[in-house]
Amino acid sequence: MRTRNGRKGVSCEFCSGKVEPRVIRARFLFKGDALYIDHVPAWVCKQCGECYYDAPVYKRLERIARQRKRIKQTISFPLAEYSMADA
Repeated sequence: MRTRNGRKGVSCEFCSGKVEPRVIRARFLFKGDALYIDHVPAWVCKQCGECYYDAPVYKRLERIARQRKRIKQTISFPLAEYSMADA
């Protein structure tokens, strides 16, 4: 995840694909913990899916992560072991 200056016509730093504005559920890493935050404005590459955030958005994500003890909702998801693919 990288910050982006918000200009249209900017290409992805990884695959040179076109980035477009979207509102996403962001996976945000903060001090070794993963946190998911809904309704985040982001720039997303149409080709590889890499996400970029404008600097004010990224700063707000950091503020939210610092207050993670106030989060009231937890989601769960299936977690598989990589070794399961020993077929």
